[in-house]
Amino acid sequence: MKILAILLCLALFFEAAYCFIVFTKIEPIKDLREAFISTAHETNEHAWLADYFLPKYMTDEDYARKRYLSQMQAQHNSSRPTPTESADPSESVTESTEASEPTEAPVDAAEEAFYELYWEISRTSFEEYLKDHPETLANGWDNIYINEAGFDDDGTSIYTQQGEQVLAIDVPNKLLLVRVSGTGYLGVLAIGKDPSQLRCEASAGIGYYGQTLGEIVENSGGVIGMTASGFYDPDGNGSGGIIAGYAMCEGAPYGHHYGDTGYKRIELAADNHFYICNSNTETTPDTTDAVEFSPALIIDGELMVGGFYDWNGINPRAAIGQSEYGEILMLIIEGRQVGRSIGTDTETCAKILMKHKGYTAMNLDGGTSAVMYYHGEYVTKCSNRNIDSRLLPNAWVYGNYDE
Repeated sequence: MKILAILLCLALFFEAAYCFIVFTKIEPIKDLREAFISTAHETNEHAWLADYFLPKYMTDEDYARKRYLSQMQAQHNSSRPTPTESADPSESVTESTEASEPTEAPVDAAEEAFYELYWEISRTSFEEYLKDHPETLANGWDNIYINEAGFDDDGTSIYTQQGEQVLAIDVPNKLLLVRVSGTGYLGVLAIGKDPSQLRCEASAGIGYYGQTLGEIVENSGGVIGMTASGFYDPDGNGSGGIIAGYAMCEGAPYGHHYGDTGYKRIELAADNHFYICNSNTETTPDTTDAVEFSPALIIDGELMVGGFYDWNGINPRAAIGQSEYGEILMLIIEGRQVGRSIGTDTETCAKILMKHKGYTAMNLDGGTSAVMYYHGEYVTKCSNRNIDSRLLPNAWVYGNYDE
C-alpha cells in the first residue's frame, strides 16, 4: 500500500506539473513552451513530440503563426539593379582592392592590402600571432595560410573585431573562417572574399541519389562547401537525390518551384551578387545558381526575422548570404549535441551575419544536413553522431572555380 501511495503521489505530481507547464501564462515558461513546439515542428521526425504531448489548439496556433509569417515574407524581395545602374551591394572586395593598388607599391603595400581585405581581423591580435609564428610570412602576405579549423585543433590566438576566434586565414583562396558561439550554440562562419568563386554543385546522382558534402566538394575541386537544397526524406530514410523545391546548379535547373506562399529563392546572378525573391516566380534570366527554402533572413540590409515567436525553434542551422562588400557568408550552427551545441533560432543566425555587414541572406536546410567541409575535412559536427554528413542533392561550393 505504501508503494501504491508513493506511485499515486508521483503520478499526481507529474500530472500537476504537466498541467502547469502546458497551461500556465507565466511568460518565461510560455516562451519555452512555444520554442519547444516550434523546434519540434521544424523537423520531420520530431514533430510528433509537440502534436502528441500538447493540446491541438496550441500546435495549430504554431502552424497558423508560421503561415502568417510566410505571408509576410512574400511581400519582401531583393531590389535588383536596372541595366543602367551598378549592382547593389558594392563591387566585390577583390575588385576594389585590386583597383586601389598603386602602380608602384610601397614596401608595406602587401601588408596594408591584407588588412584591407581582411577588415574583420583585429590587427593587434594578428601582430601578436606573427611574433609567435614568424613562419607565417615565409611566402609573403599574399600567401598566408593558417588552418586551425579541424576538430583536433584549438583555433588560433587571432580574433576578429567582432570578438570571434579565427580558425583559418587562407589568402590564396581569399577565405576567413571564424568560430561563432553563444548561449547553447557553437558554429563556424566562413567568409569568402571573392564571390566569383561560389557556385551550387549538384551531386553525381542528383535526381536518384545524393552524396556526402565532402564528396561533392572534392568532386568539384572546391575548397569549402556547405549544404544547399532540402530534399525529400520520407521517415528520415531519403537517398538525398530528389530536391525539395527548385535549384539551379551552374545554369542547370533541377526540381520544381515551391508553390507555397512564403518560400523564397536565393539567386546568384551573373554579376556575382545574391538576390532573394519568391519561389513561385520564374527564375531571373541572369541567374547562374539558385536554391529555394525559407525564411529569408536579410533582404537589402533589412532584418527579416525577429521576435521570440518568429521561427524560434532551437535547431542545427545553415544559412548563406552576402555582405554589403560583396563577400560570401556561409554559416553553420551545430545542434542536438548536449554539452557542445544544442542549436539556435533563425534570428540569432541573422544577427551573426549582420555583425559581418550582412546585406542578403537566407536560411537553408538545417538539421542533420547542416555541416561544413573545408580543405579535406569536416569543420562542424553533424547532429547525427554516427555520420559526418547526410547524403545531399547539392551543395554550395567555393574556391578553385574556373568558369
